[in-house]
Amino acid sequence: MKRYISIDIGGTAIKYGTVSEEGVLLSRSEIPTEAKRGGYAILEKITGIIWKLVSEEHYSGICISTAGMVDTKKGEIIYSAPLIPNYTGVKIKKTLEECFGIPCEVENDVNCAGLAESICGSGKGYNPMLMLTIGTGIGGCLIIDGQVYHGFGNSACEFGYMQMRGSDFQTLGSTGALVKKVASQKQEPEEEWNGYRIFEGAKQKDAICITAIDEMVDILGLGIANICYVASPQIVVLGGGVMAQEDYLKERLRSALDRYLLSKLASQTRIAFAMNRNDAGMLGAFYHFMSCR
Repeated sequence: MKRYISIDIGGTAIKYGTVSEEGVLLSRSEIPTEAKRGGYAILEKITGIIWKLVSEEHYSGICISTAGMVDTKKGEIIYSAPLIPNYTGVKIKKTLEECFGIPCEVENDVNCAGLAESICGSGKGYNPMLMLTIGTGIGGCLIIDGQVYHGFGNSACEFGYMQMRGSDFQTLGSTGALVKKVASQKQEPEEEWNGYRIFEGAKQKDAICITAIDEMVDILGLGIANICYVASPQIVVLGGGVMAQEDYLKERLRSALDRYLLSKLASQTRIAFAMNRNDAGMLGAFYHFMSCR
């Protein structure tokens, strides 16, 4: 049985594991990214992970999911936010293939999550499928006929930068924005707040938490509606840590989307929550690798 190494590089953690040729995760682990050390330190970390794995077993491919804009043909980072300094220009595919003599493919992390959801998650059987991840920022991808839509220059679906209400989508509607808002109104340090605590507060009838979540949901409804007017997806799949609050959010998000979409479009646009959670990046990286063969 062929086995593959799959690595998901995020701003906080690097998740890695091995995947069978049938797309089954056989093992999973993670280490801190230490993103502030920069792109080449990350490359050194993933090289160390791979050395350890290949010393124990033969692998048929290296599958990489990563934050940042990716040139999928060259397998290199073409743009990265300041969260990971000096990541732009890092040649992941070239470096790893020269080092290990194993084929390597690289794709953006949200695109990988979208692929995973379209193949073995909430988006399976729907076309087109829109994926949004709500976290520190907002990421997105569009899957059409089973393929990630990259657009010209590999920069399609950077929905977080979409301009709205005098700002942009992720500055207004992300979990990061939610935390900033609540901490500011509570006059407490941001470090003391996170999405989980805010939702727990809302469930305990904390007015500030309830209002902040309602405002976030309204922004998400508006942003998703605007994307739907352009892309007309059959389903919108929502991921990211805050989406673990499905019971609290699902009906509220449905109502917000219905407010901003024409009724005809609203009636044919489904909303679902991601199924693959922390495994999405690794699984999607594997599916991207296999699509390149």
